[in-house]
Parts: sequence; structure tokens; C-alpha cells
Amino acid sequence: MVSTQTTDSGTKKFMIPLIVVGVMFFAIGFALGINSYIVPLLNKTLGISSAESYLVIAATFSAFLIFGYPASLVIGKIGYKKTMALSFLMFALGFYLFIPSAQMESLPLFLVASFISGMGNTFLQASVNPYITILGPMESAAKRMSYMGVANKLAWPIAPLFLALVIGKEVKDVALTDINVPFYIIIAIFILLGVLALVAKLPEVKAAGEDEDSAEECPYAANKTSVWQFPHLLLGVFALFLYVGVETVSLGTLVDYAESLGLANPEYYAWIAPVGMVIGYICGIIFIPKYLSQAAALKICAIAALFGSLMVVLVPAEWSIFFIVFMALGCSLMWPALWPLAMTDLGKFTKAGSSLMVIAIVGGAIIPTLYGFVKDAVGGQNAYWICVPCFLYILYYGIKGHKVRTK
Repeated sequence: MVSTQTTDSGTKKFMIPLIVVGVMFFAIGFALGINSYIVPLLNKTLGISSAESYLVIAATFSAFLIFGYPASLVIGKIGYKKTMALSFLMFALGFYLFIPSAQMESLPLFLVASFISGMGNTFLQASVNPYITILGPMESAAKRMSYMGVANKLAWPIAPLFLALVIGKEVKDVALTDINVPFYIIIAIFILLGVLALVAKLPEVKAAGEDEDSAEECPYAANKTSVWQFPHLLLGVFALFLYVGVETVSLGTLVDYAESLGLANPEYYAWIAPVGMVIGYICGIIFIPKYLSQAAALKICAIAALFGSLMVVLVPAEWSIFFIVFMALGCSLMWPALWPLAMTDLGKFTKAGSSLMVIAIVGGAIIPTLYGFVKDAVGGQNAYWICVPCFLYILYYGIKGHKVRTK
């Protein structure tokens, strides 16, 4: 059994688990990146509004609200490894339903398919995020998360490019039934990943003080009776809710925004946000924790994201899309920093705290849907104003919120 008492040098023996879980983070990004191709496709082929097409993203992320806590219970019963394998089975079922959805040209069935794949995403996120967070010292968790982030965010633009490559047409010429072949390939790959999760040598991990007989390892949590007695966690949950929403906006709206600006080959612009994120993750790998604390990284990233979101809405439209790279750069280390800052000192409430953090991922359903409604009302460029207050709150959490403790 592995605990958070592992030293940095000791984590070298966990290279295989890190690689395997990195593949799973790639799968999460790929599954979410599919939406950036499906949204404008549905908008065009079904003749629906932007708000209606963004319901696909909402359906994916709404599963986090419903299944975030049950996922933690499943992990408690069968462990991280088997839960990871189960999640890929859910993914495969959800992706399969995309095929009849396309044949029937049914938006409701697309939403059901997205929701089921979102269930898979919920169970996988509930497994891999706390796993990586506690697979080593908490102060270097953001560094491990940064490695995972590189794998995750590179997968976002690969998904629409993979679909475009297999289909062999530009987005404007694609029919819904053209997605059948690539989705059969994706289903096969995800089933293989489920088998990998089962056979891979992944040690079960627990946080310091998570067991009742080791409660003295985390004195702050020892006398607590409820997960709701950790204000730094609750403030962090809301910060994560906002973060996932604005990150999904920056990653998931690029193809749609490029198309609305009349730019050629809009799918190529899907790379703008992931490039910014990968740059940020590389900085996290290099600087955290040796030169930069996780809290300092969060503050710097919030400022960068604020700059980017303001520039997107203030500069001429034809240039605005390129400033999304600064929003993405700012988002890069928010996830790696928010998880360890919010999960610190939870002890025996670690799994419960993790379930709240996973539920907060529902922000990816709500904020992009709001973006879609605002886009319909005031245009795509002005719709990015919704990101500004979100980044302001995250800046507050980096400065003060993560320090709030009960006596």
C-alpha cells in the first residue's frame, strides 16, 4: 500500500503507474475533445442554435453532478484500478450510441450518448485525479498533475483532427453518418484501454491519515466529523467548478468560434488552447515545487488568464481568437494546483473530498451552456466576458481562499 509519505526519489519506482495513468488522462482529453468537432457539426446539420448544440457538452459534464459521489463509493468498494476499467466500458457504450444518433439525426439521442460517455469520464476522473495526487508527496502533486496535463490537453485537438482525417472532409461538407467509421475505431481503442487498466501493475494508494488507525498522521482532520468542516476544500470545490467551465470554453469553442469568424479550416484552430496549456504544464514540471509553490502558480495563472480573456473581448475580432492561448496558458496549472490545495489535510475524508471535487466538474456543463446562450444574444466574441469573473474568483482562492481553516 502506497501513502503520501513517499519521497520524490521514491516515486521513480512508480514510473509504470505514471505512464499508464498518463494514457488514461490522454483518453479523458480525447473523449472531451470529440465535443469540439460534434458541436459545430450538429449546429450545421440539424439547423439548431448554438445554445442547443452546446447541450452536448452540458450532457457530458452533467454526469459529474449525478455520479461524482457514487463514483467515490465504487472506488471504496473495488479500488482505483477496477474503477478505471469500468469507466472505459461506460465510454465504449456511450460512443456506440453516437452511431444510431447520427443515423436517426436525433439530438436527444446524441445527448443520451454524451451523458453515458460523461458517466465514463466521471468514474475515470474520480479514479485518476486523487490517485495521482496522493501517489507521492502532496507538495509536488502539481508537478505530477502537470505531466498528466500534457497528455490530457494534447488529446483535445487530436480528437477533432482524428475525426477529420478518418472522415476525409472539411467540417462544412460532413454528414452526420460520416462519423460512424471513426467512432467504431474509437470504441475498439477504449475497450483495449479498459483491458490495460485491468492488467497494468497499479498499486492501490491511500492518503496520510485516511485509515482510522493512522488518523494521527493528519491531526487537522482527526477531530472533524464531516467533510463540510473543511472551508478550504469547499472554497476549492467552487474554484474548480468555475475553472472547469472556463477551461471547457477555451478548449471546446475554438472550432465553433473560428467558423463563426469565417476562418478557413476552422478545425486547425483547435490547437491554439492546447499549445498554451502544454507550455504551462511544462513550466509546472520545471518550476514546481523547487522554484514555485502550488499557490503561487495558481495566482500567476489566474492573472495570465484574466489578461487573455480581456484581450479576447477587446481586440479586433480577427485577432481575438489567438489571445485564447493566454486563457489556456492560465488554465494550465489551475487544475494541478487546485487539487492538492483543496485536498490538503483531509485525512480520513480524502475520498469524500475527492467526490466533491469531481462533482464540481459539472461546471463544464453549466458555463459553456451559458456561453452558448450569450453567444446567441451578443455574438461569440462578447460571450467570452463570462470568463472574467470566474478567473477573478480563482485568483482570490490562490491568494487567500486555500488558507482558510477552522480551528
